[in-house]
Amino acid sequence: MIQALRGMRDIAGREARIFQMIEEKARYYFELYGYEEIKIPIMEMTELFSRGIGDMSDIVQKEMYTFEDRKGRSITLRPEGTAGVVRYYIEKGLDKNDPVQKLFYTGPMFRYERPQKGRFRQFYQFGVEAFGIESYLLDADTLDMLVAYFTAIGIKNPVVKLNNIGCSQCRPAYNGALKAYLHKHADELCPDCRQRIETNPLRVLDCKNEKCRAVTQLSPDIGDFLCDSCRKYDEELRDILTRRSIPFERDRFLVRGLDYYVRTVFEIHGGEGAQNALMGGGRYDGLVEALGGRPVPGFGFAIGVDRLVALLSDTGLFEKNLSDLFIAWSLTDKVPLLEKSSALRKCGLSVEFLADERSLKNQLKYAHKKGYRFVVLLGDDEAYSEEIHLKKMDSGDEVYVSPIDIREHLI
Repeated sequence: MIQALRGMRDIAGREARIFQMIEEKARYYFELYGYEEIKIPIMEMTELFSRGIGDMSDIVQKEMYTFEDRKGRSITLRPEGTAGVVRYYIEKGLDKNDPVQKLFYTGPMFRYERPQKGRFRQFYQFGVEAFGIESYLLDADTLDMLVAYFTAIGIKNPVVKLNNIGCSQCRPAYNGALKAYLHKHADELCPDCRQRIETNPLRVLDCKNEKCRAVTQLSPDIGDFLCDSCRKYDEELRDILTRRSIPFERDRFLVRGLDYYVRTVFEIHGGEGAQNALMGGGRYDGLVEALGGRPVPGFGFAIGVDRLVALLSDTGLFEKNLSDLFIAWSLTDKVPLLEKSSALRKCGLSVEFLADERSLKNQLKYAHKKGYRFVVLLGDDEAYSEEIHLKKMDSGDEVYVSPIDIREHLI
């Protein structure tokens, strides 16, 4: 038997319903806040990611699906979406002619990492990228959108974790102080973090190894190194979030795994006692220039859909909708089966029936297994009646109703 590749999975049934709801809500809120959708390719030139994400990042070093095509070019399955959107932005000349753009994307990403709960080698993300605006107001508006979105899909008490990681003016001084501190404690760090001291010291702050976390608790605070411009930007952002009653907490250990972030970085946490981030993002004012465009500011985020699906799967929601009906039938003439189904569908109801002629008992067993809350009983007596014979599955109560009035009884 041929099976799915390790780290890949199929999404169907209840999981697919959750996925659909998450995506529909995302589209609704992204468009509500002025973003337009873009479809980007799954494959790009490898150079796009090595330059955009950073040659020394874990993604480029260890996790990308890279191969040569028939012309000998190095091609990579996209590990994230931002670099592809920036490539489009530059390729179309928007950085020169129309720099203010607000775009969102959805789709699968690919990383070769160890599969575990909530992590897959093919995973799904929604993302937003805003170009041409360097303002704490954009950052605040985006965070407002995200809190509204997560609340709408059923995440309890979403909280913004916020940090400012400086800019090209003040980051070097902090990196120097952090490196000096980490060198003193290098023997206490994991092998990956010992290597990161020189290549990407900020990533040490993000390590989940308990020994590394113990070391970083006493590391220098980047807040003490911010230049006047970054400090003012951070203060204005936090002030407007407070005045807007958007819940946030400063987390000085919060960094992003990609090299292009500056100033504002954030995550959103939520759910009952949730310790893991639902998503993350931040400001990347140098990325467009690094990939060959003009020095245009940028701000964005990515939401890991798989983690949301897993979290919402535990809520008990997303069973069959009340408007989903199953027709259990036993008819001499089969035409009324199609007529009744069509009449109900014209009322906006989802209708399923089994086309094979199994017994009513087995049809009801199927409806119960699939989670239908209401069943339409259709026999020869009901075939040409203008009313619908409706049965509530949990109580067994039955009623005859007109198709146009049926929604009033689906409670």
